[in-house]
Amino acid sequence: MLTRDQMIEHGEAWIAAWNRRDVEGVVAGFAADAVFRSPLASTVTGSGELRGRDTIRAYWRSALDRVGHLHFRALAMICDETSQTMVVHYEAELDGPPRRACEIFRFGPHGKMSGEALYGHGAQAPAV
Repeated sequence: MLTRDQMIEHGEAWIAAWNRRDVEGVVAGFAADAVFRSPLASTVTGSGELRGRDTIRAYWRSALDRVGHLHFRALAMICDETSQTMVVHYEAELDGPPRRACEIFRFGPHGKMSGEALYGHGAQAPAV
């Protein structure tokens, strides 16, 4: 079982790996038989559900080849130790203005067992 602090460290490492464009660092926390769901995956792979760390790695490598500028900024990390679940809420700049997103991760004895990406509206500056 991961502690809240360990989950936060994992989320920070995940954001940092993305910002380095380090796919190996991004997939390092996933179990070999992990499942990842994303509505954007179907545009690259034909399926919104990816099974296995190798399939997830191939998807992210292919997706990165299509993106010039990439920068993630963590907004919040919400952790539930009992269910071994965390949500990373972040802004993603992918060749355009920032867009808000969440990734939901569920941990098991061998790392992240599942992940799901949810995408929201573009980020807007607060009203003054």
